[in-house]
Amino acid sequence: MKVSKLVQRAGTETAFAVLAKAREMERQGKSVVHFEIGEPDFNTPENVKQAGIKAIQENYTHYSPAQGILELRETIAEYITKTRGIEVSPEEVVITPGGKDVILFTATAILDEGDEAIYPNPGYPIYESAIKIAGAKPVPMPLREENDFAFDREEFKKLITPKTRLIIVNSPGNPTGGILSVEDLEFIADIAKKNDIMVLSDEIYSRIIYDGEFHSIASLPGMKERTIILDGFSKTYAMTGWRLGYSVSNKELAKNFVKLATNSFSCVTTFVQMAGIEALKGPQDAVEEMRKKYEERRNLIIKGLNEIPGFRVKMPKGAFYAFPNIEGTGKSSKELSDYLLNEAGVATLPGTSFGKYGEGFIRFSYATSLENIEEGLKRVKEAMSKL
Repeated sequence: MKVSKLVQRAGTETAFAVLAKAREMERQGKSVVHFEIGEPDFNTPENVKQAGIKAIQENYTHYSPAQGILELRETIAEYITKTRGIEVSPEEVVITPGGKDVILFTATAILDEGDEAIYPNPGYPIYESAIKIAGAKPVPMPLREENDFAFDREEFKKLITPKTRLIIVNSPGNPTGGILSVEDLEFIADIAKKNDIMVLSDEIYSRIIYDGEFHSIASLPGMKERTIILDGFSKTYAMTGWRLGYSVSNKELAKNFVKLATNSFSCVTTFVQMAGIEALKGPQDAVEEMRKKYEERRNLIIKGLNEIPGFRVKMPKGAFYAFPNIEGTGKSSKELSDYLLNEAGVATLPGTSFGKYGEGFIRFSYATSLENIEEGLKRVKEAMSKL
């Protein structure tokens, strides 16, 4: 069977492959501590679940407009207006089944063959994949440990060419937990405006911050019209399986996103959209409680990893990932990740799952219990003592 060049260009997300392998090991009776998947271990808040159940009972089980239910788009517009300090209308909001569609829609709506797009590396692997699917050239922007995994401004400036059409930023970032400062964002915004470049701002972890404050590049002068905000409910409200995300962009781009939505998923599940309204409008106590528990887990895992010979790790400022440098172990990222899974029953991801500049690192997701973190650290320490 001949497979199209477009599909051949598409990448994948290693976390799911490692999860499948870990689950198979568990089916064979082996114990595995899971640090590989970036998924909250908390349950969706009860008020949100009840809103979804109520919506089903009220027969929100039919099609909605491809752009999304108006009430949800109004709720999101109010939320973004309040939290980003920019005026947003419901016409600028498009509801999607998670954040990946926003990445793919942005790439396919903006990029043509021969265009270039700058993306963070190490970074979420779907950025590079979406750029390739669009037929454009992915240009990695290295995020270096010595810069706290922020952009090096001079290095970034050198990547800009007349073919650059898109810049992707992710703050707080996956897999590093790094945050871009206001000064970083202002530098990127200035270049974007001078060179007529669009910006995709992945803000999915905007509510999971421990040190400092969240800042959106869309809030800067002159950036609202050239920024696509990606946000959603998966991480903030522990709603990964509900598949609910959204984009906020200028109206022209939103219309093109709706066209792509019509050609792909038609509309997001309607009762899920109704639950999203309750998530944003209802009590936010559960969100803050989860954030506090993530912070406690962060402190535990960072302290523990830094006590293991060969490991060193910076304190992440946001998200729920630890990204230790493991060069001191003498192993490559893939070798060490495989060793920990097979020998210690600890599932992690090699840094190279997030791009070539992830070599020398592995990722631990600490979206798991304190007990699991303690057990995982114990196993890693024991396994490393045997090398």
